[in-house]
Amino acid sequence: MALKDVKPTRSELINTKKKIKLSQNGYKILKMKRDGLIMEFFKVLEEAKDSRGALLERYSRAQEMMAIANTIEGSIGVKAAAFSVRENPDITLKSKNIMGVVVPEIASTQVKKGIAERGYGVIGTTPIIDDTASAFEELVEAIIKSAEIETTMKRLLDEIESTKRRVNALEFKVIPELSEARDFIKMRLDEMEREELFRLKKIKARSTA
Repeated sequence: MALKDVKPTRSELINTKKKIKLSQNGYKILKMKRDGLIMEFFKVLEEAKDSRGALLERYSRAQEMMAIANTIEGSIGVKAAAFSVRENPDITLKSKNIMGVVVPEIASTQVKKGIAERGYGVIGTTPIIDDTASAFEELVEAIIKSAEIETTMKRLLDEIESTKRRVNALEFKVIPELSEARDFIKMRLDEMEREELFRLKKIKARSTA
């Protein structure tokens, strides 16, 4: 804010003081929001660590079971069992609010299936196919859970950065500039008052001479 553009009037002083108060209140609210978001972020971060660990564990398990199934059943037998699946998981996407941040809430059905629901013939396959299918179903569940947590983390982090920029703008730019303008107006008003007082004294002195 250029001081040369500031009008040194009492009404401008009142307006500037109001703006300072509003900015200070906004600063406090945004700072509280930022701190709250950071706390929520660290909670989700802990969930993300567990989620990533579970995802890697289930991925390794699924890969291991696939290798065993290919060895015992052969790749053709494994592919035949995979293509026989009749139903795909249903994914529903909802949303929830964390301190004003809209984050996803992902739910799924029909991921875990019973042997009879998988579509392949029980008699024509060995138990290793069931174990492999179960391992991949658990992997899909872990992926869905991880997707929800990772997206929540990203949105919280984006909001934290945005809020932090606004807090910094108020703290280091808006409030200091308004305070400088307030002080400038007060100084000019005081000068004008002294000049007016001096002028009145001169007029009085002339009238009594």
